[in-house]
Amino acid sequence: MMVSTPIDLVPAPGPGAFAAGDRIGDWLAAARAAADPLAHVEGLLRAELRRERGANPVWIAKAGDASLDAQLASLRARLADVGGDPSRLPLFGVPFAVKDNIDVVGFATTAACPAFTYTPSADATVVAKLRAAGAIVLGKTNLDQFATGLNGTRSPYGAVRNAVDPRYVSGGSSSGSAVAVARGDVLFSLGTDTAGSGRVPATLNGLVGIKPTCGLLSTLGVVPACRSLDCVSIFAHDLAGGARVLASARGFDPADPWSRDAARDALGDAGWSAPPTSLAVPARPEFFGDALHRAAWDAALDRLRAAGVELVEVDTAPLVEIAAMLYGGPWVAERDAAVGDFARAHPDAVHPVVRTIVTGEAGSARDAFEARYRMAALRRTVEHAWRAHAALLLPGTATVYTVEQMLAEPVEANSRLGVYTNFANLLDLAALNVPAGRRTDGLPFGVSLIGAAFSDDRLLGLARALAPALEPTASAAGAPAAAPAAPGAPAAPAADAHAVPIAVVGAHLSGLPLNGQLTSRGARLVARTRTAPRYRLYALPGTAPARPGMVRDEAGASLEIEVWALPRAGWASFMEGVPPPLAIGTIETVDGQWVKGFVCEPWALAGAKEVTSFGGWRAWIASSS
Repeated sequence: MMVSTPIDLVPAPGPGAFAAGDRIGDWLAAARAAADPLAHVEGLLRAELRRERGANPVWIAKAGDASLDAQLASLRARLADVGGDPSRLPLFGVPFAVKDNIDVVGFATTAACPAFTYTPSADATVVAKLRAAGAIVLGKTNLDQFATGLNGTRSPYGAVRNAVDPRYVSGGSSSGSAVAVARGDVLFSLGTDTAGSGRVPATLNGLVGIKPTCGLLSTLGVVPACRSLDCVSIFAHDLAGGARVLASARGFDPADPWSRDAARDALGDAGWSAPPTSLAVPARPEFFGDALHRAAWDAALDRLRAAGVELVEVDTAPLVEIAAMLYGGPWVAERDAAVGDFARAHPDAVHPVVRTIVTGEAGSARDAFEARYRMAALRRTVEHAWRAHAALLLPGTATVYTVEQMLAEPVEANSRLGVYTNFANLLDLAALNVPAGRRTDGLPFGVSLIGAAFSDDRLLGLARALAPALEPTASAAGAPAAAPAAPGAPAAPAADAHAVPIAVVGAHLSGLPLNGQLTSRGARLVARTRTAPRYRLYALPGTAPARPGMVRDEAGASLEIEVWALPRAGWASFMEGVPPPLAIGTIETVDGQWVKGFVCEPWALAGAKEVTSFGGWRAWIASSS
């Protein structure tokens, strides 16, 4: 719904899906409620590793039985260390993916270059921290080779395609990591970000992308791109999940010369005083002729203004000049220092565009100092954008390209994807990319919140407060609502013009065994709500995983449901997988709306156990564990 009253720019929860959702929390709740939490987790992980996800080359390597067995044994030992209480492991059993330029014991590190491959003897520090918190690595993901690129097509393992529309690029270089989360393979993933590699893919696939302050997460065990600018990034479905991962992954690492102690160095955020009530936005945003991107940006600004947020236009031309320095200035020498010698020694093993970049002319030492002087002067002209306002708000990307367009113009198109991201690490800024609705063609649109170094936690709170305006319901965005299911009945909760709302009551709920049937088709959570008090719930005999049967009964009760927005492109295949006696009918919600959802044919209830009194399937599962 449209926000009609002003909102405060404070860390308060909001109803946007990326703010209200907590998929990792749902996973943890289901695991903790199980009779045997470790067995529950193991069953879900093994099922995911067996699942076929199609031809998109997201993964370079997936965990095999031996790898999963070893990780589960370690998790069992950690669980014993905390007295068998899974709640003391903040990421207990949570599956995640790791970009294949980050070391993980048990997997080779390739950086998407088979000739470069080596076997690490230790986890990267950030991976070790996440495993210590209970998380499980499901595999290593594809990337633009040597993390050089923002589009996802520069890999010998194949171009990773967009999770929403495979005609389009996924964004890079952390392409596989983003798509693995977007299509539901894992609950979060690690990428890296030097020029925008943790933000561009988040925007193009409808995710939350956290680009921490450089040094907040250790880069020990990461193949460098530009060592002084690299950081490890996080992809998640929602802010709660991203914050959980950030809390477990962060921390000073004395073995990493680039690690920084946030408690000691947090003066970077000291210039932000009392909570401002305004956002800085570009006075002349550039979209390279992309009318759909511009319209999505203008609509997002209109919603923010309607919500009472003051938007102050600032000149961002200096940021564009700084961004150009990353690939057009002396910082290219850092890429040469990282992998240039390898590229010269193995020219046929390196992608031609990558080879040109990492072995290109980088200028003299004098050029490097003069570029730093120029950057310092430019910074002074624009730093008010994140000092005097809550944050600098920018489009997540200026446009988006099809894979065909990117391959035809690999350098220019790639550069355009980074116009709003390349400057952030050069200026030592924190950034957070979040969804902001969709373009009228159904592709995700997102925005970036930029703040001073170590403003990471404040940006997360700010995004929660802005969420109702940034990620509107379909009616707020102008999408047509679904037709009423009965004469005089209110319209169903709309998803958008390209998706169908569907209510789930059982094993398709977040964190439960069949939820992947939704997320793998690009579905997103719209609402957690309840049915009207006119339904009964039964546990159907002989089903695996256990499934409920819900029937309408005027003497029934109100039951827990979730409403998901299922892309129309995945609707037919989803329907084909609905087994009897279940069917898709029309369900009345507690607020009098009607939505398509799971119902059960009454003949199947003979011998079924009624569980209506528990108020929902999740509560009954917990009680029967």
